Amino acid sequence: MARWHTVHMLDFITRQDMPAVLLIDDDMVSREVMATMLTMSGYPVHTAEDGTQALAMLAAKQCRPAVILLDAQLPGVSGVKLIKRLRAHSKARLYVISGSGPADEVRAAADGFLQKPFAPESLTRLIEKQESAPHAAVAGLDPAETVVDAGTLAQLREMMPEAAVRQIFEAILTDLGKRITLLESAIAKSNWVEARRIGHAIKGGGSMAGALQVSRLGELIESGGLEPVQAAFGGNQSDNSSVILTDLRSAAVNLQRMLDAKLKV
Repeated sequence: MARWHTVHMLDFITRQDMPAVLLIDDDMVSREVMATMLTMSGYPVHTAEDGTQALAMLAAKQCRPAVILLDAQLPGVSGVKLIKRLRAHSKARLYVISGSGPADEVRAAADGFLQKPFAPESLTRLIEKQESAPHAAVAGLDPAETVVDAGTLAQLREMMPEAAVRQIFEAILTDLGKRITLLESAIAKSNWVEARRIGHAIKGGGSMAGALQVSRLGELIESGGLEPVQAAFGGNQSDNSSVILTDLRSAAVNLQRMLDAKLKV
């Protein structure tokens, strides 16, 4: 049965800023070892032995996790189907844990992956990385940030005529406009798997042409930067989607200005 772990509760009482964790694993030994690792580090932990039990706990508001750790191979409902259902009940970040590499679609649907066996510090680093991500997302564009890598631009100019170079960047801008619209639709539907896929495409197109701002923002979206993050103990959520979309539009404007200044045809 799922239960609230009370190991080192006195230590936990002094660390109530720690994010709550929901651990889902059908192997009792693995489940208890990981739960002990986390509670000894100060994290409040709930456990469930399968997806059905975890979904019931979330639906009944028995726990409000900031982080969900999910075994990749569970009896009954599992994989992408379970991840989608968990996301429908919780805004928690979701990490897959497995003794072998999960399927590509499972990796894409989750926020990260950790392979068993792992050291306690690997587990806590995974959670701490999640906690710091939202703060990086709201920084906005740095006015001093390079828009296009000078070396990449020089290489493109050596390889092809100026007009062809401009066409490459114009294609990136056209594609970016379409993908921003698709991102807005994905956000409205809370379709974070699709948002990550779009972010991957934005990153790829930008990086090939050295469009550094566009590529960086695409990487941020691919890593889950658009997704709301629930604070520990069910507090307010941090939603950076509007900030990142604004930055993406600003990056497009900056790229257009670069074209007008350096690639006049």
